[in-house]
Amino acid sequence: MGTVGNSTDGIAGERRHLINVAYRLLGSASEAEDAVQDAYARWYGLPRSRREEILSPGAWLTTVTGRICLDLLGSARARRERYVGAWLPEPLPDRTEWDHADGSDPADQIVLDESVVMAFLVVLESMTPAERVAFVLHDVFRYPFAEIADVLGRTPAACKQLAASARRRVGVARAPVTATGQADVVRQVKEAWETKDIEALVGLLDPAAVMTADGGGTVGTVLRPVEGGERIAGYMVAIADMAPGLELLERSVNGVPGLVAQRAGVVATVASFDVSDGRVTRIWVVRNPEKLRPWAREG
Repeated sequence: MGTVGNSTDGIAGERRHLINVAYRLLGSASEAEDAVQDAYARWYGLPRSRREEILSPGAWLTTVTGRICLDLLGSARARRERYVGAWLPEPLPDRTEWDHADGSDPADQIVLDESVVMAFLVVLESMTPAERVAFVLHDVFRYPFAEIADVLGRTPAACKQLAASARRRVGVARAPVTATGQADVVRQVKEAWETKDIEALVGLLDPAAVMTADGGGTVGTVLRPVEGGERIAGYMVAIADMAPGLELLERSVNGVPGLVAQRAGVVATVASFDVSDGRVTRIWVVRNPEKLRPWAREG
């Protein structure tokens, strides 16, 4: 897992890759950063003679990061059982639009592709920790099962079975909507929401659509998913009535078109969408301020 040299520059150069692995494993940019920092601390905590014996520091760091994430995923299950309302992964801005001046935010390091769209991350949440690690490392990052076995402490055959089980949870992937197609639908949702056009919203929402919101217990939002296009449209219009001064912006969310709601220039809500056949099938709304830190503008 990785082939860098044993130099300081080479070790530091692994950080971007490790952040990408950890975010897909944890669904949290801040937790990914902490996991990678922990892995580096363990590397530099080794005696120099031991570090010099390691032929591939990149492989060592990836293995350790994977193990740290595996432990965090196990404890996260217990924490999320106590979480107020639904738990959603942290949404990520497009770094070209929301770049931080010092480049220190882990969101600046994450490659935005199909493996970080909200729909995919939510499916990953349904997996066991071992399934998620096996699946992400093999199917997303193409690591062989022999190396994944070192992370999970299982045989390569067992890791292969875990990845297969995780793959069944993902199911048969449908063809993704083009960015342009999704952007058109999201723009229409924005316009209908701003004009409080409930009929237009119902037409844009699949009758079986589901909206899930994450407020973390610190801001007001629905605690359970809202099901059905008509109910979601009614809820959206009600929110528009209760939120004067809220500005909706079209923004990239985890690499695909989404919406951001600002009040007085401060991001209060980030919404992700799943679109099929020209209609919205899923909406994921993140309002927990702790999960919106990467969206804070510099200066």
